[in-house]
Amino acid sequence: MTSRNHLLFEQSQQYIPGGVNSPVRAFKSVGGEPVFFQRGEGAYFWDADGKSYIDYVGSWGPLILGHAHPEVVKAVQNAAQKGLTFGAPTEAELEIAQLICQLIPSIEQVRLVSSGTEAGMSVIRLARGFTGRSKIIKFEGCYHGHDDSLLVKAGSGALTFGNPSSAGVPAETAGHTIVLDYNDIAGIEAAFNQWGKEIAAVIVEPVAGNMNLIAPQADFLTKLRELCTQNGSVLIFDEVMTGFRVGLGCAQGLYQIKPDLTALGKVIGGGMPMAAFGGRRDIMQCLAPLGPVYQAGTLSGNPVAVAAGLATLKLIQAPGFYEKLSNRTQQLIDGIATKAKNHGIDFCAQSIGGMFGLYFSKNIPTSFAEVMQCDKSAFNRFFHAMLEEGIYFAPSAFEAGFVSSVHGDNELDKTLSAAEKIFGNW
Repeated sequence: MTSRNHLLFEQSQQYIPGGVNSPVRAFKSVGGEPVFFQRGEGAYFWDADGKSYIDYVGSWGPLILGHAHPEVVKAVQNAAQKGLTFGAPTEAELEIAQLICQLIPSIEQVRLVSSGTEAGMSVIRLARGFTGRSKIIKFEGCYHGHDDSLLVKAGSGALTFGNPSSAGVPAETAGHTIVLDYNDIAGIEAAFNQWGKEIAAVIVEPVAGNMNLIAPQADFLTKLRELCTQNGSVLIFDEVMTGFRVGLGCAQGLYQIKPDLTALGKVIGGGMPMAAFGGRRDIMQCLAPLGPVYQAGTLSGNPVAVAAGLATLKLIQAPGFYEKLSNRTQQLIDGIATKAKNHGIDFCAQSIGGMFGLYFSKNIPTSFAEVMQCDKSAFNRFFHAMLEEGIYFAPSAFEAGFVSSVHGDNELDKTLSAAEKIFGNW
């Protein structure tokens, strides 16, 4: 019998480039064909053939409460009954803006948008408009959306302007972006020594999640804050992934670093397409209609998305929520690492809050170059073996994983039993 997943993928490739609407879904990194999903509930979802999986992707981070949380679904249903969109202000927009500013002290004003990419491109434009400068610094392996200025990879030298990492990005656009190594304090000091008064902004994932999970080393974020302050540059934390994922105060609260601007997404939409950016009042007031930096969005602050986000942000404030989430995530990665070690496999893992990274390597990587040295073929083998066992990890060795508040002992036991079986037959 032909798999319905296979049929759907064959048909999709006729009408959708690559058969998918976001590249990582295509399984190009791990091989094979993508799984098409029909429904989700709690820690599980079901594919087009009816097979269930324990989900450790969570729609790439937003589903911190699991699939179809009853209170989030109810909030969405109530909002939808009142109207899907207005293209005009609503009281709910004010409520979620107030809540975001309350939970993240660095954000004095916030603007809602529809995607993490939109938030990323907007904070870059805003920083350039505020400073009157053009150059920005980003870090190799950090992803901030598919804006031209940010689709840039490192150049050929240790300290150089970047090169386009996508066709369609003009070299002159990439030429305004300086690409450095994540966690490299000497590199950031050298860049500011050379171009300090020309740098509009530094944008960074305070915990990198798009080259697998890479934690900031001691003093890295502190040095970024120090150098940006000294040179009048804007420090931007891209917390689209880490925002409300690693703690209620986000990564900036965890590491006690106050950025000038923050990009948010994923969790704040509760699974619906919503993102935001915010920060210092004097910078935010450069935005139209108050200032000269233009940014707009017809569906920004969509009432259905805002309802999902509000419901989620209220639920994650429950006492002990993040302690339980962090402990469960740590149990998961410690368990998998122990299984691998017992069978003599080079493997390590780490977690921060509800995020985790799995590496087929002797040591936890601290940069993009070290991630690239991990055994990608071993990860691909592990991924497909776990998929067969009904355990769904990210289909790429270069993506972080996620645990939700509804992953319990049963899910953990099933996952670790599958890992023991796979590593035992390695």
